[in-house]
Amino acid sequence: MSAFFFWTASALMLIFGAAVIINRNPVASALSLVVSFLGLAALFVSLDAFFIGVIQVLVYAGAVMVLFLFIIMLLDLHVEERRRINFVAFAGGMAVAMIFCAQLYLVIGHLRAASLPFPALPAAAHDDVHSVGLLLFGNYNLPFQIIGVLILVATIGVIVLSKRELR
Repeated sequence: MSAFFFWTASALMLIFGAAVIINRNPVASALSLVVSFLGLAALFVSLDAFFIGVIQVLVYAGAVMVLFLFIIMLLDLHVEERRRINFVAFAGGMAVAMIFCAQLYLVIGHLRAASLPFPALPAAAHDDVHSVGLLLFGNYNLPFQIIGVLILVATIGVIVLSKRELR
């Protein structure tokens, strides 16, 4: 993986991840999350995890974000009204973020393994699809089914809550 591609995809994820939080419009925030998911998929592809990268695009950037956008538009959320910025809270948040970045830099700088190159991955006996399928439908079948039911219940709940009464 080239360093340029890694830094480009990482910067894309960070910028649009911050845009998810900063945007006051929920639709723009959801679309920023889609771009952040695409950057993550690009990183998976660069690590030769093609199946996980494609699933990242199809499931998260595709299906889940369409569901989010459907729910946002069904609820008819408006842009949050402008309010004054609390500079004390903003300064405190920036101070905590800078302390965290400094601490992270110091820890990584003193970690000897962080400066070593990552060893090549061994070739797998099975492909990604076979391994993920066996794991998902073998060991994690019940949690997979429970998540499907929870998403269905959440969607039905949003439809019931957003249903308007006729006057």
